[in-house]
Amino acid sequence: MKFSAPKHPSSLLGRRVWTAGRLLVLACALLLTYGVFFLAAMGVATKTREVEVPDLRGKSLADASTLIGNAGLALRIDPSRRVDPAVPADHVLAQDPEPGTVVRRPRAVRLLISQGPHAPVVPQLTGLSERAAQLTATQEGLQIASTAEIRTTDYPPGVIIAQNPPPKGRGGDLRLLVNRAQGGTRYVMPDLIGTPGRQVADILRRDGFLVAIVGAVPYPGLPTDTVIRQTPQAGFQIAFGEPISLEVSQ
Repeated sequence: MKFSAPKHPSSLLGRRVWTAGRLLVLACALLLTYGVFFLAAMGVATKTREVEVPDLRGKSLADASTLIGNAGLALRIDPSRRVDPAVPADHVLAQDPEPGTVVRRPRAVRLLISQGPHAPVVPQLTGLSERAAQLTATQEGLQIASTAEIRTTDYPPGVIIAQNPPPKGRGGDLRLLVNRAQGGTRYVMPDLIGTPGRQVADILRRDGFLVAIVGAVPYPGLPTDTVIRQTPQAGFQIAFGEPISLEVSQ
């Protein structure tokens, strides 16, 4: 019988190291391949989310909305409007981001809409609180360009005491003078639900509050002109010059 000589321990160790090395190289190659494909896939996904902002200037609001929707972007309209003799009313005057900018979906595009060639009629803002004046100006399509301040006890604090252009004039940007004096009386809003709307409104107006009946809706079981909703609600604090809105039954 022939017997083979036992293998030397160093040769066995070398084969094991060689096998382990090949496995390690193979694993690294697989990880590298996976990483390359992952980065390529991420790049493709990122590219598909990127879009060029269309040029919306001069287009109607309806056309601009359609273009923004087709591009997969969101629409945001600036609450203020600008008078412009060259851009018709309800058309885009400016946009942000600028046309041609590459953005990712679904980023919002902010539009400034033209008021048209004619300036709106300036409303009465004196006597209103600063916030009420801001809301009124925005609703009329006007923008407050600057606000100066004065501190005096001749007027309630926080109210507009002068404006330019004056009421019933025409103009684009408004300049206001507000009384910044500290202090001032604050009132607790009473519960007006169920009271006669026009009678209560007249009483509050005589006391210097700005009251508006904003709507009348059918309400079975209640007499006509009964307050069914109020803003601010009962218990809220309110200052002189802040608006009060009432809704009555029809």
